[in-house]
Amino acid sequence: MIRKVLMLCMALFSVVALYAQAEQKPYTVVFYNLENLFDIYDDPETHDDEFTPSGVKQWNEIKYQKKLSNMERVLFDIAAIQKEYPIVIGVSEIENRSVLEDLISQPKLAGANYRICHYDSPDARGVDVAFLYRSDVFKLEGSDNIKLKVEELPDFRTRDLVVMWGTIEDEPFYFLVSHWPSRLGGKEASQFKRDACARQIREIKDSLLRENPATKVIVMGDFNDDATDASIVETMGAKGKIKELVAGDFFNPYNQMLRAGLGTLAYQDAWNLFDNICVTENLVNAKEGELRLVKGKGMKYWGNIFSRSYMLQQEGQYKGYPLRTFVTNNFQNGFSDHFPVYIYIGR
Repeated sequence: MIRKVLMLCMALFSVVALYAQAEQKPYTVVFYNLENLFDIYDDPETHDDEFTPSGVKQWNEIKYQKKLSNMERVLFDIAAIQKEYPIVIGVSEIENRSVLEDLISQPKLAGANYRICHYDSPDARGVDVAFLYRSDVFKLEGSDNIKLKVEELPDFRTRDLVVMWGTIEDEPFYFLVSHWPSRLGGKEASQFKRDACARQIREIKDSLLRENPATKVIVMGDFNDDATDASIVETMGAKGKIKELVAGDFFNPYNQMLRAGLGTLAYQDAWNLFDNICVTENLVNAKEGELRLVKGKGMKYWGNIFSRSYMLQQEGQYKGYPLRTFVTNNFQNGFSDHFPVYIYIGR
């Protein structure tokens, strides 16, 4: 009798376990260009004067708190889709660690207990890239900042690449976030800088996979090039079609989305898609039972762009564009000139 009861309990436990596994929500990974999330204090080491109370933007505590609240709203609304906080959020255009501490302390984000992975970079304006991550899911083993190497400009000052590695459900993951050099001076004239960044990321990925082919690499950022540009497709080697992937390749789900007319920022009445999340082939074609790239419920694409009406300019010449914090020096109480992007990983 006892044996039958034990067997029944084990059977019930197995059913519950299987149901729980089937109902497990996919993890969300986000990248968001926060567009000049500066504190209000002057840093004598950088060119941040415009984002101070006495600067041309009259950047004060009231405006700063509104900016934090707006960033909180977007990130919380992304979390609301799966009713789970994203496990990793890559960000760019943040001034320092302090602004991230203020961001993750916002009431709607505090429950995630985010940790910060940040390094100060040599960028002249003082802006950096960084990660927020949930330590209950992503088990951090290490992190680093990597200087961008531009052979033609050995003294070039720009944002570092920030990397972190660890495990998710005991599987090895490596995350990299970067903000590639801008198109200042023209796209063609500045292309060699972005090519250098793309080449360096590819070399990092190749080195990681040679050391451990099981490592799943996720690269994200504002690339200042479109998902279909040669710097991403050829130099970094991020393919846009799953059927073309071979072991060691990057897959970029935003390639096909851009071709379909979608974008994350608008310029001269056209959409660009500079914000990308690329993953290695082993996350796309994962082995049975392993974590893999998955689509959102009912979604057509493997990648996602988050936009809501409150994030859009509602009138005027730029109606339908992302609602920015400033237009020149006029405070708009907006969000960012970029929409965030996100992917799901699950089983």
